[in-house]
Amino acid sequence: MRLDKYLKVSRLIKRRTVACDACNAGRVSVNGEVRKASYDVKPGDIIEIRFGEKSVKAEVLSTQEVVKKEEASELFKYI
Repeated sequence: MRLDKYLKVSRLIKRRTVACDACNAGRVSVNGEVRKASYDVKPGDIIEIRFGEKSVKAEVLSTQEVVKKEEASELFKYI
């Protein structure tokens, strides 16, 4: 699954366009490397998102195309 789509489906970022913009600005890294929005996310990857001075790290547990809002938090765990 594409990185920007995963960020939207998992609800780490609310909208896909915002996720795409964050990737293009270099604020999203996977396994320690800055990645583009088209990067293919796999279970076990560590995603880090930088929001200003704040940073969020999460490990990918699952990649599902469609997830209910209540189950979105099961796709990742915070580190």
